[in-house]
Amino acid sequence: MHSVALLTASYAKDIERFSLLSESIDTWLLGYTRHYVLVNDEDVPLFARFASEKRVIVPASNYLPKWLWALPPALQFLSKRRVWLSLLSSPVHGWHIQQILKIAGVLNAPEQRVCILDSDNLFFREFDVGQYAGAEKTPLFVTPKDIGADHPLHGLWLRTVDQLLGIKERSFPADDYVGNALVWDRDTARAMTAAIKAATGLNWVLALCRKKKFSEYLMYGHFVANSPAHLAAHRVTEDSIAVSHWDDTPLDRPAIEAMMRAASPEQVALCIQSYSSTSVDDIRDVFRLSSRDRRSPSLSPEDMGDAVEFEVPARTR
Repeated sequence: MHSVALLTASYAKDIERFSLLSESIDTWLLGYTRHYVLVNDEDVPLFARFASEKRVIVPASNYLPKWLWALPPALQFLSKRRVWLSLLSSPVHGWHIQQILKIAGVLNAPEQRVCILDSDNLFFREFDVGQYAGAEKTPLFVTPKDIGADHPLHGLWLRTVDQLLGIKERSFPADDYVGNALVWDRDTARAMTAAIKAATGLNWVLALCRKKKFSEYLMYGHFVANSPAHLAAHRVTEDSIAVSHWDDTPLDRPAIEAMMRAASPEQVALCIQSYSSTSVDDIRDVFRLSSRDRRSPSLSPEDMGDAVEFEVPARTR
């Protein structure tokens, strides 16, 4: 078994969602060594209360190059989004920085495998992530042939990924590797960044800053898919361990409860995208009620469920 870490890139506006994620990890997860939480430097004091023996709060500056610096919040009156400046590229925003931090966090992790968890995820069943992510082959989640050439986001991201990786031939529909609670192998991530440098002639961070329209998950997935050696080291699966709400429609409590009830026994995580504007309080109430019910001594072992290991059901989108 390989060592497994958790990694989350977050920021101040997502702190309530992150609070729920961390609570769910502490309640339900087994089999990991550390949870690395990467945040903007000025947000470190806000996240300090989550630090523990197994959770480390890491300032973004630890992983970002010196030529890339954050514009102080007081000077960002012309932009609603956080801005990073550089003399080597046009400005980049927080979304780009979070993707860069995820890649850098995996590259610098002592652990061989890293499960990447965005702040809008939570776990609601006991789960041995070490068994799932630390096995001989890294799980690689895919939705086959899901990206059409005219897809407004994923199609654009994939064309950028092809440029970054030097992939010359692309046919559509293409496979989609975007998902939740995804696992990366550290050595594969290092090979991916080396491929970016070989294709662009640039440091991988600078190459991403200049391109901007990319997806870290598509980049990892398509790098693996186009490398026979790395593909052989991965276990490709169409099954997700998360049941997800990808739309921008807010969910009420009954809808959240229905999502959990609809999850198969092997689905252990819930992701309600933050842009849906679903109430965090409603999500928290449903999560805590579910946790109490599942841990109640009055329930049978069958009701409570065992720790989930390898097989997971089809992706819910």
